[in-house]
Amino acid sequence: MKLLYSLLYTVWYLLSLLPLCIHYVLSDLIYLILYKMLGYRKDIVRKNLSTSFPEKSETELRTIERRFYHCLCDYFAESVKTMTMSEAEMRRRMVFKGTDVVDKCVREGQSCAVYLGHIFNWEWVTSLPLWVAKEAQCGQLYHALENPTFDRLLLNVRQRWGAECIALVDILRKTIEYKRSGTPTVIGYIGDQVPHWNNIHHWCDFLHHDTPVMTGTERIARKNHQAIFYLDVRRLRRGYYEAEFRLITREPEKLAEFEATDIYHKLLEESIHRQPELWLWTHNRWKRTREEFNERFHVVNGKVVPINE
Repeated sequence: MKLLYSLLYTVWYLLSLLPLCIHYVLSDLIYLILYKMLGYRKDIVRKNLSTSFPEKSETELRTIERRFYHCLCDYFAESVKTMTMSEAEMRRRMVFKGTDVVDKCVREGQSCAVYLGHIFNWEWVTSLPLWVAKEAQCGQLYHALENPTFDRLLLNVRQRWGAECIALVDILRKTIEYKRSGTPTVIGYIGDQVPHWNNIHHWCDFLHHDTPVMTGTERIARKNHQAIFYLDVRRLRRGYYEAEFRLITREPEKLAEFEATDIYHKLLEESIHRQPELWLWTHNRWKRTREEFNERFHVVNGKVVPINE
């Protein structure tokens, strides 16, 4: 295991030393293989695009599709480069705006929950500690990979700027620990994933789909009186991104239940409509339906349980 990790780390490190322009040449080659030759998840991408944008023509959908695969391959290349990218270059390529509001919350002792989506390049969002007040402990919710070697390697890259990767099962414990120690946190939650059946508590209209959504971020923020932000990411040009903090509320407990979740999905939808090629269309986002949920589950005292139990 140690030998495999050392080998993979060495290969990743050596590749990351290449100039980014070379990485983009490799990205273009990967695009030809992934999209043109293998058609990686093309059926899912086309289904997602056509049902999300029923107003667009076939020509428009194919244009988005091609641009998406280019961005996906750039994402791989940029993620490799992250390992040895200098702080100055990262700050030049990933610019955060609206951090003054985040810093105000932090200096007043209020932690921040930050919604974001699978919009490229979310890996570079881990450089946030370079932009916010030093008093804050930055972090991101992290889903461990099945392969422990790759998991360890990715953790190494994602945490190099000082943002802690927090496993889903540990998020409540960690937020309580930081709260007790008086350390304000700025934690990012990618909230556009598919919830497990027993975690479906709310549905919303998202990209013309009746969509089951994650609600844990809102519950954590309400319980701990955290400010809630949406991080609006846009691609300026190849290799350059801008991420703007948009405040949803500093008083989440005053919002109606699931209101912050609905606002997040509305803002995410706006981002996707602006640059649809940046969202992760290979993700089978709508594999769970309300009809199947109602057939198999019911809610008892706020918990989702199978009907046959």
